Amino acid sequence: MRRLPVLGISLCLAAGGALAADYSGSPQALALIEEMVEEHQYDRETLQRVFDSAERKQPILDAIARPAERTKTWGEYRKIFLTPARTEAGLAFWQQHAEALSRAEREYGVPAQIIVAIIGVETFYGKHKGRFRVVDALSTLGFDYEPRQSFFRKQLKEFLLLSREQRFDPLELTGSYAGAMGFPQFIPSSFRAYAVDFDGDGQIDIWNNPVDAIGSVANYFRRHGWQQGAPVVTRARVSGSRYADGVSDKLKPAQTLEQLEALGWEPLQAPAADASVRGIRLQGERGSEFWVGMHNFYVITRYNHSTLYAMAAYQLSEELKDAQAKAL
Repeated sequence: MRRLPVLGISLCLAAGGALAADYSGSPQALALIEEMVEEHQYDRETLQRVFDSAERKQPILDAIARPAERTKTWGEYRKIFLTPARTEAGLAFWQQHAEALSRAEREYGVPAQIIVAIIGVETFYGKHKGRFRVVDALSTLGFDYEPRQSFFRKQLKEFLLLSREQRFDPLELTGSYAGAMGFPQFIPSSFRAYAVDFDGDGQIDIWNNPVDAIGSVANYFRRHGWQQGAPVVTRARVSGSRYADGVSDKLKPAQTLEQLEALGWEPLQAPAADASVRGIRLQGERGSEFWVGMHNFYVITRYNHSTLYAMAAYQLSEELKDAQAKAL
């Protein structure tokens, strides 16, 4: 990844502008250019060259239509992320970056195993950071994916701003089909809000620098309210005829332990009596599983708004913690 001077960005974009593309002259692109010029004093010529090069990618539209979080049961989803290979690679990542992880845990209050698990779920510790140009992904979704067009259009604007702020070449940065970037798969707004220069070298690089990625994930969790030392989620037994009334589809915990217990729920590890909790039912390989989620489980869903994602990240973190303890 190159960090370019402003002139260098313009020259590079000029070269890219000669390529055939789908968004050259697009009314939507032209409207976004006008907004960026008026709202952020962005250079019009530079933006025009970006969109002269940006391309519509049908595989991106195909991929976003079938995310695993919406199409798989917990039993199927779990198999993707809870594997010996991912745990083994996570342990190696932990040992290689032990100092940075220990420092992140001290400074941000987020356990090392949670940080490693997030990077493991997101990119298999940097092995799968995405192959699409971010400008193509966000242009395709911001202009041609109607269900979430406004969200991705906003992320496209955030991406252009971070490219200018960090002096990155916007035509060079790559990421996922949804425009998520680097080891931690930050979307552009998350990069601008939470990414940190954790190794102190004067630049933030979450694509190639795992230390910056570690600090950035820890900062994200702290800023979203991670409670140091607090529990995350626990298995539960259910009984009686009313337990199904305790299941909540809302990610944020809004029930009390007393309410769940009155419906026939018994957490295997009792949360604090005054804690807000959430009853969760998942379809595992061997049938229904019942869990009680707490505040820190909700914080994990701030990274990806999915119960399945949060459960996979938590369970991987527990496997990593056990593996690390055995290795010491």
